[in-house]
Amino acid sequence: MTDLRTTYLGLRLHSPLVASASPLTGHLDSLLALQEAGAAAVVLPSLFQEEVENDSLQLHDRLETGALSFPEATDFFPELEFGDVGPWGHVKLTSAAKDMLRIPVIASVNGITPGGWVYYAQAMEQAGADAIELNLYAVAADGTRSGAEVEAGYLEVVRRVRAAVDVPLAVKLSPFFSSTAHFARRVTDAGADGLVLFNRFYQPDIDLDTLDVLPRVALSDPRELRLPLRWLAILRPQLTTTSLAATTGVHSGLDAAKALLVGADVVMMTSALLRHGPAHLARVKAELVGWLAEHEYASVAQLRGSVSHRGAADPTGFERANYLRTLASYRRTLIT
Repeated sequence: MTDLRTTYLGLRLHSPLVASASPLTGHLDSLLALQEAGAAAVVLPSLFQEEVENDSLQLHDRLETGALSFPEATDFFPELEFGDVGPWGHVKLTSAAKDMLRIPVIASVNGITPGGWVYYAQAMEQAGADAIELNLYAVAADGTRSGAEVEAGYLEVVRRVRAAVDVPLAVKLSPFFSSTAHFARRVTDAGADGLVLFNRFYQPDIDLDTLDVLPRVALSDPRELRLPLRWLAILRPQLTTTSLAATTGVHSGLDAAKALLVGADVVMMTSALLRHGPAHLARVKAELVGWLAEHEYASVAQLRGSVSHRGAADPTGFERANYLRTLASYRRTLIT
């Protein structure tokens, strides 16, 4: 019997298959379906910093309504309902998911500057979240800020969230840093217990008829797994006590096996589940178990990291030397 058990952020999981943040993890019925299909943990949709700021502005506007009226005219003041509005909807979902599910529930917050929104990370911990995932998703578009300033701002956010919660903290990174390995180490020094590699930046499109800027969501494909594979392999020997999660491009059990080989503790899936539904998790699990058995691995623990930068027969495959070989192999394909 193949042992799929793993540990992520100190949480003991029955397998390395995690459903990451998506519309599927935002509803109780689909959360239950993901659990029944084999998800070992779920990451709830992110609470964005902008939602908190917008909620605060709306509250201010409503409290100011009728402020210049006669105090006896209390009907000028609106009835305030907080239960399902804005950030509190995320808190309620966390509480309900935790009550319903048998697997760990990870709450997600998305912020790029220190501020009062960090309070809601603490609120989701109090609602029962087993861990917090901090999603550092931002485009550094201000030409007056240096890379060092941008990174310093991110690290301050990590420290603020770490100070606000006692549960484990994972940080979801983008790959676009001048020294990804150095920044990853600084994030763990700032208090992160784990790293999620990597964020996908959604690119806007232009409608040529209306000239509107349009959001376009393109689901990932397995080729996108190559980027996190490289950095998981590089980081695993350097961050031996840090939990590492692979995300982007995990669509099959074979994809999961690759990520585990280079050092991931868990693999997170979004696009494949949106495309095929929660039941796809069961197929991924069966394929992973089949591959492990075929290659005589008794457990995920035995597999993990055996092809990382330190464990690989040719570690230069993860660095610059592989660039020349890749180009050469493509030229040979054209010749033949």
